[in-house]
Amino acid sequence: MQNIYPNNFEAKIGFDRIREMLTNKCISTMGDEWVQEMHFQTGYDTILQQLNEVNEFCRIVREFDSFPATHFYDLREALQKIRLEGRFLEPEELFDLKRSLESVRAIVNFFSKQEDEVFPILKQKTSRVQVFPYIYDRIDVIINKFGKIRDNASPELAQTRRSIMNMQSNMSKRLHAILKQAQKDGWVDEDASVSIRDGRAVIPVAAANKRKLKGIVYDESATGKTSYVEPNEIVEMNNEIRELEYAERREIIKILTNFANDIRPYLEELAYSYDFLGEMDFIRAKALLAVEFDAIRPEFKEEPIVEWYNAIHPLLLKTLQKENRKIVPLDIKLTDEKHILLISGPNAGGKSVCLKTTGLLQYMLQCGLLIPVNEASRTGVFEQLFIDIGDEQSMENDLSTYSSHLMNMKHFVRNCNEKTLILIDEFGTGTEPMLGGAIAESILEKLTELGTFGVITTHYTNLKHFASSAEGIINGAMLYDSQHMNPLFKLDIGKPGSSFAFEIARKIGLPEDILEQATEKVGKDHIDFDRNLRKINRDKRYWETKRMKIRKVEKIIDDTAETYESELQEIQKQRKEILKKAKEEADALLKGVNKRIENTIQEIKKAQADKEKQKKHAPN
Repeated sequence: MQNIYPNNFEAKIGFDRIREMLTNKCISTMGDEWVQEMHFQTGYDTILQQLNEVNEFCRIVREFDSFPATHFYDLREALQKIRLEGRFLEPEELFDLKRSLESVRAIVNFFSKQEDEVFPILKQKTSRVQVFPYIYDRIDVIINKFGKIRDNASPELAQTRRSIMNMQSNMSKRLHAILKQAQKDGWVDEDASVSIRDGRAVIPVAAANKRKLKGIVYDESATGKTSYVEPNEIVEMNNEIRELEYAERREIIKILTNFANDIRPYLEELAYSYDFLGEMDFIRAKALLAVEFDAIRPEFKEEPIVEWYNAIHPLLLKTLQKENRKIVPLDIKLTDEKHILLISGPNAGGKSVCLKTTGLLQYMLQCGLLIPVNEASRTGVFEQLFIDIGDEQSMENDLSTYSSHLMNMKHFVRNCNEKTLILIDEFGTGTEPMLGGAIAESILEKLTELGTFGVITTHYTNLKHFASSAEGIINGAMLYDSQHMNPLFKLDIGKPGSSFAFEIARKIGLPEDILEQATEKVGKDHIDFDRNLRKINRDKRYWETKRMKIRKVEKIIDDTAETYESELQEIQKQRKEILKKAKEEADALLKGVNKRIENTIQEIKKAQADKEKQKKHAPN
């Protein structure tokens, strides 16, 4: 079953540009391959898994600066090469293998340090990945941090390189001794020095004396006055150095071959590491794109559903941002009850943008990409996406534009079902309006019966009438500012839209007598219908504005009442606390007074008792 129709679906909705943007965000050829293999999917669990992966990586992009994102080298071809005995990795390839394995290990370590609930899906991906400490350590013995073969990679290599250095040192000393003697003999200028020609050390000798210095003439100056001679002694020493360099190369090949033999049993596991590295690059690219578009993973259902709020066409957003213009978000809803939306309205009013936004975002979602919608949005899975948009006139097949549209419609009615999403732009156009409208209405009725989901744009009045009464289909209008004659690019679901044909014609200066004749030809009833649509839309906007003002006023009143209620409760609370405190203070004061009175009475009684005692003991 063909899930996508036609074959150039991606180009028609702009997904080819999304794919290109993802490729530019990849840092490896492996990630780019994942981008190119990305395709429309219908498996709910698979899509959900991919959406969650990207969602987790978005958090890494936003919150972590330490995620390893360097040295994503592709060593798969090099590793494939050493499957054969005797083959080996060149030092440059070995260096790339080391650094790419460092990246794999760093990514695994990054997730191992995180709690399971932080990045559960991405962390699970690292469970099968090996970090190969043995291989890494073996490479570290062979090459240094600059990717060069170490002198001590083997005892034989160390000895050979020492011999080369000694020979080069002796050759340099002997060469300078010969130069000094030649200067003393007057064959060479006093200020002359050793030169290099074709990798050979030579002495610049006056052309007249070139036969006096025994050796091989390698070159001459442009004027012919100077010859460059390599002394015979140096020739022999150079040959010995060359032999030592051949020995060095043989020893390096031996070391690299032994290393290839050591890692050959692990090639399958190593290949998986590079699949992992490529997938991480791919998921990272998708996350970077999502952050750039402010995209999210909305509520995701297994059944077909489109319930989007503040949906944005990402490519249009980028274009408008360059022009310092703001994009108008789209609210759109397709359910089992109302599964086809018929959008009408003026040209250049945004109908096609709505249609392409729906197609692009749904396709992105089912390719495992996050989409720029509001968090309250709900999304679902469709088994098929069909589109009929643009001029498909075919010179090869001798098809007119209208015939091409009919071919598409034939495919639609034969293959659509209740899990198909169709997108049709300028439905019914391309032929005589009366006949084209009738055929379009019949096709629309069939698609409605099939339970197909769809977004369809049209100017045909008969289709607007049909949508007003048929089950499963609903009208939608692209709003238009009739006062200033400018499109608002806002979709209003529930009412059909006017094409504003006469108003637009009048605005651009078409003669009034032509418009009057056109009114007579099309019929007053048709003009009145279009005029009534505009009045309805105008009145609806007016009352919506009124309702918004009333809501604002009501909110202010509610907030004020709530504030007064809160303040009253606070005052009552403070009053109770004040009374309670005053009562406590009064009780404490009263207790203190009573205590003092009691003490005073006791003191008086004691004083009276003392007086009585004094009277009894006083002399008579």
